[in-house]
Amino acid sequence: MLEALSYDFVQNALMAGLLVSIASGIIGSLIVVNRMVFLAGGIAHTAYGGIGVAVFFGLPMFLGASLFAVLSALIIASITLKERERMDTFIGLMWAVGMALGVVLIDLTPGYQADFMSYLFGSILAVSSSDLWFMGGLLVVILFIMTFWYRDILAVSYDSEYANLRGINVPFFYTLILVLSALTVVVAIKVVGLILVIALLTIPVYIAEKLSNTLYVMMILSGIFSSIFTLIGLWFSYEYEIASGASIILVSAITLFLFLGLSRILGRIN
Repeated sequence: MLEALSYDFVQNALMAGLLVSIASGIIGSLIVVNRMVFLAGGIAHTAYGGIGVAVFFGLPMFLGASLFAVLSALIIASITLKERERMDTFIGLMWAVGMALGVVLIDLTPGYQADFMSYLFGSILAVSSSDLWFMGGLLVVILFIMTFWYRDILAVSYDSEYANLRGINVPFFYTLILVLSALTVVVAIKVVGLILVIALLTIPVYIAEKLSNTLYVMMILSGIFSSIFTLIGLWFSYEYEIASGASIILVSAITLFLFLGLSRILGRIN
């Protein structure tokens, strides 16, 4: 694969994979500890409505999907802030409406032939320089927020009632987590697509959770594991000419099964 590094699109793919992997490791950890795994899939499919809007009006895909995803996150936050147990109901509703709207708008776009495979399973080799700036900017924002508000986000994630008693603005940080999750899902769609985005946000996190005692360490390990899976997946994708998104997830899944098997064997030995 070394000779392929001379191509700009391969360099962009590698950079995009690393940027999204680190962002996914951090935000995926928050999604897991806040029990919002279904949220990732819900926002991903809701964001398809934004893709449809972008296609219909000739806007950049990231712009349409991001605005739609953030709007969805704000709506979900306002509705579920005091009724988190009903989150699945609202996410399921927005999931269906977003997908339906996206399909209808794409069908109504004159002369447009939808590349559904790239939306469903990612198109990391088609990442542009502007996409990289968007991904890099999002990662900088995430790192900035986690650096300055880590303790507040930690408190809200694990015990919102305790956080509220400490005077932490729980609605603000709850909404912030949802918005960051929405934006991370949007950039992850470019790498692995709508169908596989949940796996990218949860498999590395699951392994990291078993190997860490704090949220901080969990985020770091998740980012590292996600980056490794992405690089190996891209290599397999290039060598065997298979879909990059699916390849990344298969590498992640195989590693997870090996990890679970090894943990079980070691547990019996100990």
